[in-house]
Amino acid sequence: MTDRLPPLHDAHDARGAKFTDFGGWQMPVEFDSIRTEHAAVRESVGVFDVSHMGEVEVSGPDATALMNRLTTNDVRALDPGDSQYAAITNEEGVLLDDTVVYRLPDGTAAGEAAASLADLEDAHDGDLDAPSGDPAYLFVPNAGHDGQMYDRWTAHRDEWDLDATVANATDDWAMLAVQGPDAADALDEATPRDRVVDLSKFEATTAAVAGTESWVARTGYTGEDGFELMCPADDAEAVWDAFVDDREAQPCGLGARDTLRTEMGFLLSGQDFDPENEPRTPYEARIGFVVKLDTEFVGRDALETQKGEGVDEKFVGVRLLERGVPRNGYAVTDGDLTRVGKLTSGTMSPTLDEPIGLGYLHKSFADAGTEVSVVVRGDEKRAEVVIPPFLDR
Repeated sequence: MTDRLPPLHDAHDARGAKFTDFGGWQMPVEFDSIRTEHAAVRESVGVFDVSHMGEVEVSGPDATALMNRLTTNDVRALDPGDSQYAAITNEEGVLLDDTVVYRLPDGTAAGEAAASLADLEDAHDGDLDAPSGDPAYLFVPNAGHDGQMYDRWTAHRDEWDLDATVANATDDWAMLAVQGPDAADALDEATPRDRVVDLSKFEATTAAVAGTESWVARTGYTGEDGFELMCPADDAEAVWDAFVDDREAQPCGLGARDTLRTEMGFLLSGQDFDPENEPRTPYEARIGFVVKLDTEFVGRDALETQKGEGVDEKFVGVRLLERGVPRNGYAVTDGDLTRVGKLTSGTMSPTLDEPIGLGYLHKSFADAGTEVSVVVRGDEKRAEVVIPPFLDR
């Protein structure tokens, strides 16, 4: 796959970032060091370029019906400016992706939000609750999945004869994440006209960030307080500089993003679940809370059956009690060479200074405190099961 470049690629290169391929994108993996960047987010504030995440907009009379049939949560619960975490599953209930769904101001045409946020805000006079047309949504697929999800949404729309417009706006947006205990202060300074720090968790609004009209949500992937900002791609550098240069927020790469999310037990699409290489359902992955069985979504019947029968394996954390670093694919045993599961993620926790991992274990070994072993380079290393998160946040 040809590497896609985020709008800030040249700015990151000039700052000396190290890059990695992620989901078909060339993204910064670190600027200074993973430990430095990780600590900044846990202790003060860091800013990530996450423009590799997709943005798909859905609007029109049947937009709500289409979103509800293709995501496991219930978008009918969302008012304009609200968002929710959801899963996207196939007919067997297997996870294709996880996503955040945003309810945009009603009447927003697909493709409009990124192109004219200022006009959008003016049109609604800052009142996201004002009814003014058909419902509109934006959902965020994981890196490299935007085209797949656009195709899925349009194919099902046509199959079900629904009146909805779907637009893949990934190339129109830049997406930044400002995360950490000082994130609210940093954003407050960058948005003197708007009180975005008053947003509740999973609430979003339009705001001028460093003079650039943006979609701002109190969401994140680190376990800390923080915000995710979407702005027109052409204006990304001004927003980035407002935090990194003007407010000295630590620039962070995907390396720190991975260690931060692992400490919290957050799923990584394509690694902790993958329809081909790691087929898992929301109940196995411990995100059953986003499955609303009173809606008619693709995969609902399979998941209703699984909920009734229970699962054989569960997504848990493990903490090594001996030296060694757990990694994706490492076997987990009962300590006597009998395999009871495997890891899908692992790292040395910078916060705890302990080796930790995530993965799927047989249900009889999935309770907190259960003693297991992780096979590291052929040796069984003693470990104990932890129900994520590893940190109290």
